[in-house]
Amino acid sequence: MINTVQYGEVMDFRGVKVSLHPAGHMLGSSQVRLEYQGEVWVFSGDFKVAADPTCAPFEPLKCHTFITESTFANPDFTWPDQDTVWSEISDWWRLNRAWGRASVLYCYAAGKSQRVLAGLDASLGPIVTHAKVETVNADYRASGITLPNTMCIDDAPQDTDWGASLILAPPQVRDGRWMRRAGPRSTAFASGWMTTKGACARHRVDQGFVLSDHADWTETLWAIKETGAEHVLVTHGYVDLLVAHLCSLGLDAQPLKIATEAKPAKPGVR
Repeated sequence: MINTVQYGEVMDFRGVKVSLHPAGHMLGSSQVRLEYQGEVWVFSGDFKVAADPTCAPFEPLKCHTFITESTFANPDFTWPDQDTVWSEISDWWRLNRAWGRASVLYCYAAGKSQRVLAGLDASLGPIVTHAKVETVNADYRASGITLPNTMCIDDAPQDTDWGASLILAPPQVRDGRWMRRAGPRSTAFASGWMTTKGACARHRVDQGFVLSDHADWTETLWAIKETGAEHVLVTHGYVDLLVAHLCSLGLDAQPLKIATEAKPAKPGVR
């Protein structure tokens, strides 16, 4: 059975008060707050602090212990202003349109694609989506999120002006047969990883746009500071680097050790 709860709604599990709070990562993403006898722990999950009209904004929560992700917790990662990224995507789309090439933008089907849609200049041309993206679009719209009009590539009519179109698709389907319908095209990828050297070559795209649904280095440090936590546990990413930096600031920071269930010994084996 699946139970749904509102952000901030408190549930009691044997004396532990549990509530979910916005993580800003994507629609429905949550931090978990746990309180027991006055002690408060918060697990961030994946989070970002940048403004995003497609999900509730990250909510800093005061706590004694904060468990944070560290996907991009490295000084090498600093995100550009979002308006700059939207302008870059629009300029790329206009250039491709002038050359009669479809603009194929790879971005993750859930969360990233919808954030991109909300930031696009929809007046530039038709916006076409892969079926995986369109399925999530329907869920977002059903949840009250406003997105520009899109058309699933499977339903595109024969007279679609592919040369003026922007196509959103997850990177996992780049080699699918569906791509043949688009004809001549230019490809791009929207990801925080596009800030790294050689990213376009590794991802086999013509263009890269730096857009992440995770906090960068400065944002991660800001989020940790806002919690007021004295103890910080770090997981998933640049763990050692972030732990060392937080310790230099006087915080009690440690890598999060994941407990694994011990396997029973085989008979006759010790």
